[in-house]
Amino acid sequence: MTPQELKNSILQLAIQGKLVEQRPEEGTAEELFARIQAEKQRLIKEGKIKKEKALPEITEDEKPFEIPESWIWVRLSNVSTYNQRKEKISANDITDDMWSLDLEDIEKESGKIINICKASERKITGDKVRFYKGQVLYSKLRPYLKKILVAPKDGICSSEMVPFNLFGSMDSQYAVYFLKSPYVDFIINSVTYGVKMPRVGTDTMIELPFPLPPLAEQKRIVAKIEELLPYIDRYEQAWTKLEQFNRRFPEDMKKSLLQYALQGKLVEQRPEEGTAEELFAQIQEEKQRLIKAGKIKKEKPLPEITDDEKPFDIPESWKWVRLSQIWTVLNGDRGKNYPSKAKLSKSGIPFISAGNLDGKTVIQDENLLCMTEEQYSKLGNGKLQKDDVVVCIRGSLGKHGIYPFEKGAIASSLVILRNSFAKEVIDKFLMYYLDSPLLFSEIKRYDNGTAQPNLAAKRLEQFLVPLPPLAEQKRIVEKLEQSLPLCEKLK
Repeated sequence: MTPQELKNSILQLAIQGKLVEQRPEEGTAEELFARIQAEKQRLIKEGKIKKEKALPEITEDEKPFEIPESWIWVRLSNVSTYNQRKEKISANDITDDMWSLDLEDIEKESGKIINICKASERKITGDKVRFYKGQVLYSKLRPYLKKILVAPKDGICSSEMVPFNLFGSMDSQYAVYFLKSPYVDFIINSVTYGVKMPRVGTDTMIELPFPLPPLAEQKRIVAKIEELLPYIDRYEQAWTKLEQFNRRFPEDMKKSLLQYALQGKLVEQRPEEGTAEELFAQIQEEKQRLIKAGKIKKEKPLPEITDDEKPFDIPESWKWVRLSQIWTVLNGDRGKNYPSKAKLSKSGIPFISAGNLDGKTVIQDENLLCMTEEQYSKLGNGKLQKDDVVVCIRGSLGKHGIYPFEKGAIASSLVILRNSFAKEVIDKFLMYYLDSPLLFSEIKRYDNGTAQPNLAAKRLEQFLVPLPPLAEQKRIVEKLEQSLPLCEKLK
């Protein structure tokens, strides 16, 4: 049960006579209603209120629930001045020190005053409505917001708020809780008119069936509700924390699994699978072969990895490496042949930007722009091959995906990570690395800190990667492929 559902249940129990017990010594609502009628007749004779048209009797079909024998059903206008003319005040008669209440000053649901302004602090045009301390203030505009309260002092408001009194010394706060109840909320919001600014009509309100308890019981109901509200507030705080935890849990679980994977804690180490040192030597040998064949360029030596740089311990069979020691980092073309967006079309060779990446692959939709064969042939750098890993280094830092087409090109905000050794296994491991907390800690380490997040390709090359033996990488990938979908199901 949500905090609002709990509050609604309490209010509903209150207006059904189920929140506090009935006490015979407190009299009956019939007796209270008789006093109310006598008071209304007196005020009519004194000219303080106008005589109203008789309201129809409440039929059995109109009564939404049973109430105690000591209660009676009446209409709101039977016991209040809701239908009486409201006291207007012209802009010329409003003094600077008057309290000017706007709907925006009232917190929804709770009805708490969140802002108090004097008339001098507001630009006031046209007539306003006067209200007085102790009156019930009801917002007929967007009534679902339940901006209802007892006025704590005199003031002025717009005609969207209806101030009214209760007869027979009735408890004004009981009326507020009644108007906030699920029963009233359902009735009113089923008959509001206006799409953008829905309002409740006066006839609906004056004819609203009102469950009337004896006066003393009204006061006990209010006291009980106010006794319970602090507990509901505490429950709401606990509920909110739990909801936040539940919302974060799937993503936190995913991050934890990825972190465990990169720390060598997700699967066991097996001596027969060799070491990362052996794998690293094989990769370097393959890179040297590609350099001799002219397929990749020789890279500048990277700085040694110091112990102070290492963010956590890894198994003895693993090795800390820099990203470009495993993957070749290729920039996009930034020269004169770089095509402008205006010269791209919807067909041809895909030209990938960060907006086309979804963390797994390239999104094939109307936002995927393409270049011609001629434009593609003129590019010096940034040409994509199938299964290249693409990473964003400007704006959405770290956003990535695997390229699914035979050929393409990247925008200057992206780089290509290309690997030629045990490609399927190592690239899958890389994709999980790019989703991990370690990747984002490396981004923080090297981000230039400007308003536009920016990461130089040379910085990306120096990112730390914990390298397991190849067979262990494969088992890590398999384990993550089993576990991470379970996190998605928790969302």
